[in-house]
Amino acid sequence: MTMLPPEPRGRSSGHQDATVPIMGEAGGLLAESDTTSVPIARRRAGRTTILATRYRRNRSAMLGLLIFGLLVLFALFGGLFTAYSYTDTDFLAIGFPPTTSGSDGAHWFGTNDAGNDLYAQVVHGLRRSLTIALSVSIGTTAIAAVLGGLAAYFGGWVQRIILGAVYLLLVVPTFLILALVSNSTAGDWRWLIVVLIAFGWMMLARVIHSLAVTVRERDYVTAAHYLGVSPLTIIRRHILPNIASLLVVNFALGVVATVLAETGLSFLGFGVKIPDVTLGSLLQAGAGTLAASPWLFWFPAGVLSLLTVSMALIADGLRDAFDPTSRASTRRSRPTGEAGR
Repeated sequence: MTMLPPEPRGRSSGHQDATVPIMGEAGGLLAESDTTSVPIARRRAGRTTILATRYRRNRSAMLGLLIFGLLVLFALFGGLFTAYSYTDTDFLAIGFPPTTSGSDGAHWFGTNDAGNDLYAQVVHGLRRSLTIALSVSIGTTAIAAVLGGLAAYFGGWVQRIILGAVYLLLVVPTFLILALVSNSTAGDWRWLIVVLIAFGWMMLARVIHSLAVTVRERDYVTAAHYLGVSPLTIIRRHILPNIASLLVVNFALGVVATVLAETGLSFLGFGVKIPDVTLGSLLQAGAGTLAASPWLFWFPAGVLSLLTVSMALIADGLRDAFDPTSRASTRRSRPTGEAGR
């Protein structure tokens, strides 16, 4: 009589590893069963490949990524195409429109009333605005994800403390604090990042908490808890991945929101101060001379518009990649015959 080997635990036996995150509708990925023969790194690489493939199919998202990449290259290497620094003054070309001549080289975007080269200022301003925006967006998203996930998983007194802090900070007059910090630090961009992060994570944390509460009740989270998986691991591998689309899209839109917030503060005189410049401060300076020197406004405004449009397209593409059931993704993948019905 031939002895058959025992049936391996895996997809055919119906056993499921509770420590492997199962991405449901909230995460936009198909549910995964555990196969002990497949390394975790390979499964993660597979999910990354699926997301990248979905994103590449979105032409508008790829266009946004291309524009954003060009803007980043312009911010990093645009200074190589001018002989001027953003603080240099050309006394022989004060208030000049865009020209290919100058005392030391061409003024591609013209000069302002102080003789500063606008091209060099736009390059530096874009670099500074991206630094502020990316830092604030990363900081606020990380803080909101951790605190929102902790409040949803533990509940009880932990939830009351975190949500109490959220509601308290929401009623704090953020603008007054920004004004005080700006005046006391002479418009230092580092302090601007700190304040924007400190008062920019609360609304996202409230939304993450609401979504994470629904994920907490799922069977695989309960199973992981009874198997002794640590709370931080459960939050990191089970709860947060299922709301990854919200986090990624919020990060992309947070970049634009921070740039616009800094622009608004600069218009009111509470942003980054001279000699440092950002896109917001350049727009504030150019708005006052729009009739006499329109190039001082339109070049920074054009760069800001490209940044805003590119991040909006990227955010839309990321949403569709993480959630293939979204309306835009479904419309693109629907056959031509069905689309006409």
